[in-house]
Amino acid sequence: MDSKHVSGNGVHLQESVQIAAKILVVGHFAVGKTTFIGTLSEIPPLRTEETMTQAGAEIDDLKGVRGKTTTTVAMDFGRLTLSERLVLYLFGTPGQQRFVQVWEDMSRGALGALVLVDPERLEESFAVMDLVEKYGIPFAIAVNRFDGQPNRSDEELREALDLLPETPVVTCDARDEKSSANALVALVRYLQNRSS
Repeated sequence: MDSKHVSGNGVHLQESVQIAAKILVVGHFAVGKTTFIGTLSEIPPLRTEETMTQAGAEIDDLKGVRGKTTTTVAMDFGRLTLSERLVLYLFGTPGQQRFVQVWEDMSRGALGALVLVDPERLEESFAVMDLVEKYGIPFAIAVNRFDGQPNRSDEELREALDLLPETPVVTCDARDEKSSANALVALVRYLQNRSS
């Protein structure tokens, strides 16, 4: 949105107003949210990761997860400037059910959510998608491709996740800046189309 003001000589000048948008980066445990935000953030990301202990082994299911030694216990935060007029503030939520109370506060003021999913653990995404829908947050799906996984078609993914036809589904690698940025751009375009 542009605003006008009058300079000392009476000439009207255009002044660009920057728009800030709060975007949630959500997904089940160990899907790559912290990596995604760290890959894209133009500032050093805020991370609240703690070392996983033997005490949490029975709570946090590591089946299908390789090399995970830490877990987010509050949130991740980063910032990404998409254009001169649009800045995204990225808030990553913990993926475990025991942190679900964090969602209510995190969802306030969120323009949209990018739901990261692991194509080999799709059933773990249902609880997260239920929360996004519960709080009425428009969302897009980003399929985080891990090394050595077979490709699934968009149709298979849409059917497995029971998505509406208009819900965007994109593929990304949370470690890759370009593909992660493309996933966020797909969400932003979807949000823009909904509001026009």
